[in-house]
Amino acid sequence: MGTSNKDLTSLVNFFFEVGTLRKIPRSHSQSLLTGDLSDNIASHSFRVVLIAFFLAKLEKANIEKVLTMAIFHDIPEARSGDQNWIHKRYVKVLEDEIILNQISPLPSYKNLLKIIKEYNERKTKEALVAKDADLLDQILLLKEYAHMGNKEAEIWLKGKDKKARGNAQLALLKTNSAKKLGEAILKTLPGDWWLNLFTSKRL
Repeated sequence: MGTSNKDLTSLVNFFFEVGTLRKIPRSHSQSLLTGDLSDNIASHSFRVVLIAFFLAKLEKANIEKVLTMAIFHDIPEARSGDQNWIHKRYVKVLEDEIILNQISPLPSYKNLLKIIKEYNERKTKEALVAKDADLLDQILLLKEYAHMGNKEAEIWLKGKDKKARGNAQLALLKTNSAKKLGEAILKTLPGDWWLNLFTSKRL
């Protein structure tokens, strides 16, 4: 059975909507005191998906399910915008209603809604892996900002208790592989990836 014109139109509309995530800045910029326009919902989601792929392999989780969770974890923000923890104290977001309205016009949506619900419940290995991927992207971002001298990001990254080990973000991670990756992030400089590529000579 082929895909109907209605299904194709629904998919195209969804693709256009997802494209608007490039235009939605992440709301933590308010409390992190940064105007980084490259940090938007789409750029965040892209790195989350890449992290999720490798984290799922390390944890021997169902890769397809983890990637589906990672891809769709912030899709509702195309309609609600992003809220930080200050906003969430005052603003009610009907996320379940949003995702239902976004996904239900699409072909084969019921299984997709089931996976999204599983992610939001955080009870399965796949849901924990996908959420850890989300958190690892935040740790990477905070490390980048702290490296550039953002003291607020450094506080978020390490915590306010200077006597503690300084792993406030790592404490949020659930899987063993994510914790190891988090430790590695804290020990690595954001520019280390290009050190072996740098040369003063042209090839």
